[in-house]
Formats: sequence, C-alpha cells, structure tokens
Amino acid sequence: MCGFAGEIRFDGDRADLEAVRRMSPCLTARGPDGSGEWAHERFALVHHRLKIIDLSAAGTQPMTDPDLGLTLVFNGCIYNYKQLRAELAGLGYTFRSTSDTEVIIKAFHAWGARCVDRFYGMFAFAMVEHESGTVTLARDRLGIKPLYLSEKAGRLRFASTLPALLAAGDVDTSIDPVALHHYMTFHSVVPAPMTILRGIRKLPPATIRVYRADGSFTDEVYWRPSHTRSGIKTAEEWREEVLAALRVAVDRRTVADVPVGVLLSGGLDSSLIVALLAQAGQPGLTTFSIGFAAAGGESGDEFEYSDLIAREFGTVHHQIMISADRFIPAVHRAVDAMSEPMVSHDCVAFYLLSEEVSRHVKVVQSGQGADEVFAGYSWYPPLADVPRERWVDAYAAEFFDRPHRDLVEQLGPQWTPARDFSREFVEAHFGQPGADTAVDAALRQDSTVMLVDDPVKRVDNMTMAFGLEARVPFLDHEVVELAAAIPPELKLAEGGKGVLKAASRGVVPDKVIDRPKGYFPVPAIRHLSGQLLDDVRDALGAQAARDRGLFRREYVDELLSDPNKHRTTLDANALWQLGLLELWLQRRGV
Repeated sequence: MCGFAGEIRFDGDRADLEAVRRMSPCLTARGPDGSGEWAHERFALVHHRLKIIDLSAAGTQPMTDPDLGLTLVFNGCIYNYKQLRAELAGLGYTFRSTSDTEVIIKAFHAWGARCVDRFYGMFAFAMVEHESGTVTLARDRLGIKPLYLSEKAGRLRFASTLPALLAAGDVDTSIDPVALHHYMTFHSVVPAPMTILRGIRKLPPATIRVYRADGSFTDEVYWRPSHTRSGIKTAEEWREEVLAALRVAVDRRTVADVPVGVLLSGGLDSSLIVALLAQAGQPGLTTFSIGFAAAGGESGDEFEYSDLIAREFGTVHHQIMISADRFIPAVHRAVDAMSEPMVSHDCVAFYLLSEEVSRHVKVVQSGQGADEVFAGYSWYPPLADVPRERWVDAYAAEFFDRPHRDLVEQLGPQWTPARDFSREFVEAHFGQPGADTAVDAALRQDSTVMLVDDPVKRVDNMTMAFGLEARVPFLDHEVVELAAAIPPELKLAEGGKGVLKAASRGVVPDKVIDRPKGYFPVPAIRHLSGQLLDDVRDALGAQAARDRGLFRREYVDELLSDPNKHRTTLDANALWQLGLLELWLQRRGV
C-alpha cells in the first residue's frame, strides 16, 4: 500500500517536477517507509512506499524497466503475484526483485493493459511507455484503491489523494452543483467521476484509461457483476460455495512479508474472517476492537461480542477504549484525512482504531463490503417483490437522505438544482441490462457505486492516514460475482445476509450470528453536543460558509435550534451532514 502522484504534459512542455514535489507531503502517511521520484521530459512521477512485499530497496518506486521501456507507480497489492511471476518466468521474463510491482510491469508488457483481468487484488497504477508516450491508468474492480485526476489544457495531474492535487495548485476549487445534489440526496455519496470540486475528478473503478501523447484518451470498463443467474442450485449448495469462496479470499489476503491482523468489530463479518484464519492455522492471530463513551442513551462499544470471538479463537486481542478527551481532536484529524467529505461516524472510529493498530501491525483484514454484496442493510427487504416500474421509487424512498422537494427548500438560491440529478442517476443504473429484480438492481448499484465512494473509501482514507494497509476479503471479485448470482430471497433471509449467516453456522458462534445488526458506534456524532456541536455551529456560521451560501440560512438555523432532532431517511444526523461538508471545505482552504 502506497501513495503516488504525477504529471503528464501533452503540449510539448516539460513536466513541472516542482508541482509534483508539492504533492509529495500529502502522500507521506500512505507510504512512510521510503520515497522516490522520476522525471523524463514530459513526465514526472513521485511515490511513497509502505513496505509490505519485498522489503528490500529492489521494490522501490517509481520502478523503471529499461529493457522493456516502462516506468510504473502503483498503490495496492496483487495477491496472486507469485503465481503470475511463475507464469511470466515461463514466458522468458527475468526479475530483479521479489515485488508485486515488478510483476505488474512484466504482465503489462506480456499481455497489455488487460493484464488487469489476471490480477487478484486491489490496485491503482500509472504506467508510462517510453517509446510511444502512452500512459495507462487503471483501478481495481471494486475501487478499493483511489486515483484522483486534475486536467487543464495540455496537462494531466493524478494522485492517490485529492489534497495532493490541491497542493500542486492551479485547480478549479468551485463546488460542483451536481455533486452537491448527490452529497445531500444520495446518502452523501458522490459517484465517480465527480468529486465535490469541479476541477478534480476520479477514475471510476474497474476502468482502464489510456492517454495518447496528444492528450486524447479512451476508457474501457473491464469488469462488472451481472446480478443475474442461470441454472438452479439448492440453498445448501449456495451456502457451501460462499464458505469455500471466502476461505480462498481470506487466505489470499495473508500474502505479506509482515504480520497480518484483523479489525474485529464483533459483528458477523469480521468474526467470520477471524474464524477462517484460525481454522487455517494462522499463528499469533492479532485482533483489534474499539469503543467509545455512550451518548444520547446509545452504547458506544460492542466489546461483548468481540471479546467472545477473541476467546473462542484464542487471538492476541487489543481492546481500545477511546476517552472523551481524545475524541474531539480526533474528529478534526479524521476530517483532515478525508480525500472527500464523508459523513459516516464510522470515519472517526476507523481513524482512531487505525492509529492504535498501526503501532502493532502494518496489515489488517477487515469485514467491509459484506452488507453491500450479501444484502445486509435495512433498505433491501422493502425492495422485495416490487414491480419494475416502481424500482426507483422504492429505492429512493428507502435510501435517499431527503426527497427532492425538500432539498430545493434547503439549498441556497444559487444552488437550487434544476433537476433531480440523483434520481436520474439511479434510473440510469437500474435501467442497464441485467439485474432481474429490484433487490438485484440495488445491490448492483450499491456494490459498484455506493460501496466504492463511502465504506471502501472510508477504510482506505482512515487506515492509510497511519500507513496501515487494510484488506477486504468480502470484496474479492470472485466473492462479489458469486454473491451477485445468489437469488435475492436467500440473501434477504434471516433479516439480511441469510446465505452468509447459513455459511457461518458451525464456524462462528451462534450468539454472534443471531445478534442484532451492529455498526461502529460513535454516539457523540449521532448525538451532537458540547465542543463538537460548537465546532459545527462555528463552521456553518463562518464567513466562508456564508459567502459560499450552500444552504439556506433559515434551514441551518432550524437544525441548530434542535441539533439532534432532524434525521435523514437512514437516521443520520442532518446537522452533521451540513457541518461536515463545511468543516472539510474550510480545513482544505477551499
């Protein structure tokens, strides 16, 4: 896991190496173990390395193969790199390192840009072909690794974080009104290629983009789960396939030259990962759980369940309790770690958990993604048996933060949307071929859009703030493809994730399987008070916020008059949604 940035010129000028160097400090946390740069005529690249595979200097990036005429910067991990290396060696390629980075270079030379089809892992990379001047950017199937872009006439810049592009300068930082609509409607998700800023885009997941020397480019989407099914299988057959696929996915993510731990929330998903690792005989398995002080009558920890799993499987367990005096500073640091505004209170939990975990290990497995692929959320059951003509209405009623008619009255006059952009976005996704039912359509969209730009991004940003690599076995693309093919009724059974619960019987204690669904609880954000409420009030009342005028003043005043009364459809704090956006913009100097 690492961070990289670069500039490509298409106008004949030399790349601005100083601008690329200005991006470098924003990437240090992602790769604290080393750095390097490479510049040649119209190209300039910088890389910060987190040493996970091949700890020697031979794995340093940017990595150039002079014989093949290729230079690469890469962030992520290719779990099957040893198998690919053996295959490439059979084709006559020789290697100078034992890194997965070098495997990508040889694979690209051997098989072209569609070498990504052969990769099991998470990745974002930029590959420069010296002779032709072509640059290929690619991102993994589920968008686990980020890649942000800033384009001007004759120039492209790219980076692993949005703040890096801001640091380079010369970026249009005005608010994108369509992105603002999504932020306020689509559960704070701003889908690729947009970001909240007009001048910064992001490469969509499962996309290969090839830039030619003149600046023109082509995009190719190389993977997409269909959410359709053929043939008939019994519930027992599906259960066995799910468990087998997860065993493989968890095992793949143990590949490292350093120890691998587990983020153990006490929920089914992370508990199953621990159980499968223990069954596979991983020695000295280390697990980590976090808790917060209660607020608003809501508990702030799930230690009962994480402790149970730690005892059951004999892990070296770390129970981390966050005191009130650590919380407020951590909120602001977590906002600083966000490449984009992320409302979920889980961000603060992941931030503080990552800070503690990084003192013990460099790599962890996490249960992120299971709800989006196995239908664990509350908005899926109401979609069952909904006729096609009502799919979008039913999804919007369950998932959108507010109806469009309300949003029109809440945004500032200059930001009043001309159309219901979020509804149009969902209509387009739901109307694509495949997806046999409303549940299938929702899961397909959530696993390729919402998942990428909320939970996955959240985990990446917060863990990488401390140079901690998080691996997500539930987002192994073979697991996702298998889950997509399972009939919705099997996923919706038992209150959600039915087939996953069935697969876990006999592996995970029933008490964990049958418990009520939990989240990373951070009550102090769900129930704003004290210093954090003051900070939100100050942000929304600041001159920068008034000048921007994103929200009508009367709406802001209404929320502030009763900070915990107004909730979004999915019971998030509406005031925090507004406050977080302004906090992020102001802390970025936007």
